Amino acid sequence: MKAYNTTGGIVLEKENRFYLVKDKAWDEFINNDDALKLADELIAAAAPPSSVLPGEPLAVIGSQQELWACGVTYYRSMVGRQEESKAGGGADFYAKVYEAERPECFFKATPHRVTGHGGKVRIRKDSTWDVPEPELTLVVTRSGKIIGYTIGNDMSSRSIEGENPLYLPQAKTYDGCAALGPCVYLTDQPLDAGTEIHLLITRNAVAVFTGSIAISQMKRKPEELVSFVYRESSFPYGCMIMTGTGIVPGNDFTLQSGDEISISIDGIGQLVNRVN
Repeated sequence: MKAYNTTGGIVLEKENRFYLVKDKAWDEFINNDDALKLADELIAAAAPPSSVLPGEPLAVIGSQQELWACGVTYYRSMVGRQEESKAGGGADFYAKVYEAERPECFFKATPHRVTGHGGKVRIRKDSTWDVPEPELTLVVTRSGKIIGYTIGNDMSSRSIEGENPLYLPQAKTYDGCAALGPCVYLTDQPLDAGTEIHLLITRNAVAVFTGSIAISQMKRKPEELVSFVYRESSFPYGCMIMTGTGIVPGNDFTLQSGDEISISIDGIGQLVNRVN
């Protein structure tokens, strides 16, 4: 089951049919521990379905939710962070957090800094080395229950973070720093370990980077990441949690204005954004 936040309201997709839900707020829907059961009930009471998505997709984050992120959860990410921070003397930090009991968890964005499928993401004007980070993103309720998954683009300035790890908030949090969507895949089961994340970056309609990785390569379990984000913090409106990236373009690659970023995750869909 997939749920879309659209300009026309909540849309539920089941068996390739789209059901428009009336009189139900997105914020309330994705902060419900029984969202999957509720979705079935809403479909049963909905008008006849459509074969196409009605309305335009919006970011799937709630209007009062926070977006958090976790880093260095894949081996490739650890290596990439070490490479970018070597000159600044911070390389050892990333190896240590990869092996540590406590993961790296940080605040990423408020809703107004997040765009949806088809929206524009940004690279910082004071940065010289920028990449997208394609990430499986957890949809978590106020109680800490994972009710579904979505696709996340954690835009990142490698030049700023690489200069000094203490610059992480500036490298990660700014206007247009993230995208989420196109939908929430609702499920009460963990994703299959063979589920793959795919990244395609095109420039002037030509592919300039491609990469894929299975979520089985993630060192941390989703529930573990949720437990640390929710430790000593409450989220009355629920929370979105990015789980880290295992796809890191080489040191010779940086995004440019006009690039198109396409991130797909098996079973969830495809998130497409253009760099502003």
